[in-house]
Amino acid sequence: MLETIWFLLWGLIWAIYFMLDGFDFGLGTLLPFIARSDKEKRIIYNAMGPFWDGNEVWLITAGGVTFAAFPTTYAVMFSTLYTPLLLILFVLIIRAVSFEFRNKIASQSWKSFWDACLFIGSFAPALLFGVAFANIFQGIPFDRNYAFQGNLLTLLNPYGLLGGLLFVGLFLVHGAIWLAIKSDGNLHNRAKAAASSLWIFLLVVAVVFLVCTWFATPLYKNYINNPVLFALPLVTVVALILTRLFVFKDSFWRAWFASSVTIVTAVLFGIVGLFPNMYPSSLDPSLSLTAFNSSSSSLTLKIMLGVALIMVPIVIAYQTWAYFLFRGKVDEAMLASRESY
Repeated sequence: MLETIWFLLWGLIWAIYFMLDGFDFGLGTLLPFIARSDKEKRIIYNAMGPFWDGNEVWLITAGGVTFAAFPTTYAVMFSTLYTPLLLILFVLIIRAVSFEFRNKIASQSWKSFWDACLFIGSFAPALLFGVAFANIFQGIPFDRNYAFQGNLLTLLNPYGLLGGLLFVGLFLVHGAIWLAIKSDGNLHNRAKAAASSLWIFLLVVAVVFLVCTWFATPLYKNYINNPVLFALPLVTVVALILTRLFVFKDSFWRAWFASSVTIVTAVLFGIVGLFPNMYPSSLDPSLSLTAFNSSSSSLTLKIMLGVALIMVPIVIAYQTWAYFLFRGKVDEAMLASRESY
């Protein structure tokens, strides 16, 4: 029972991370295509500024939960996916540095360099996270010694890349809606237009991904055995449609929440379909790591659950307060502040 609870918490924490840091990834990826002046670029930076590092707390939490609750899965995952995970770490560092360094020197070439770093540090992790999860869904080629039988190109297979495109599409729409919330004028109008156009791209990729998932993975097995679970992808579809409807009606906060539900339920669709597997082997299913054969002891899981019940609500309360405090648009006063980016 504890293993199942922690498996669901593990999946939920990843979903929350992608929901929150997703709009940061989307904004950073959109930056060179949607901002046409230094002021508009600064608006995008400051639309992320109060939130991005707090959002990454959930990434640390997801890694910590994997390490503490499912140590075997953690060890094998970081061994077999060493290269892509290290690349994600490097580009996230580059993204973090770009926030702090961009305005240190009043040079256009200096600013352009860090703008490029923000783009790379946003697009690359969005793509690589999608590639990683898609490969986990279809199985990782590792043997009984937990040795990875392949290389980085092995992971860049058609289904893996399709998963990467799905994540990029989800985050681009999410980020464009957030920018529409935080901006005015021409930038706001371009953000709305981008959200509408990118929604069509996302819809096409999502449909193709769902069809390919039937042939490339065993994810649908749990849904066929328990038809009530189809409510989860149904919610995803409804939330995706509502996202477009709310954008059309200029109801951007509702659109953002609908987009958030889309991301969370899309991630949970894969996690629920994966259960009880956490890290399946494509070479031999009997070698797959599950929530039951890779978990910590019952005592460890009980202690962790107690800590989580205390600390997670505190983190949620703090972040809710931060989002409420900075709920307004990025205006001239914010840009003129010494604390602005």
